[in-house]
Amino acid sequence: MIAEIHQAFKPQLIVMDGIDIFVDGGPMTGKKVTAGVIIAGTDRIAIDAVGLAVLKHHGSNDAIMSKKIFEQEQIARAVELGLGVKTPGQIELVTGDDESRDYAGKLKQILALG
Repeated sequence: MIAEIHQAFKPQLIVMDGIDIFVDGGPMTGKKVTAGVIIAGTDRIAIDAVGLAVLKHHGSNDAIMSKKIFEQEQIARAVELGLGVKTPGQIELVTGDDESRDYAGKLKQILALG
């Protein structure tokens, strides 16, 4: 029902704090790692997909690692409802420095797998 709720509004900006992330468990306890990223954009599906790519990059649990990003139930349903991008190729990652570009390149490779 999360994707359905999002049909009622369209955010102007979405900001995801990925400085410290739970790769297993969460949202209050679990295995935490430092990812050191902030993700911002206007497309809800793209933001969620990039967030999943960050989790995969840092080695998440089997539920995340065993499925392609766009096969995850919540992402697939959001795509069905037309809430944003339909494929990983539609996601543009914009960065401000070389280190960020390198990290974004790794995330794009993960996104390209689906």
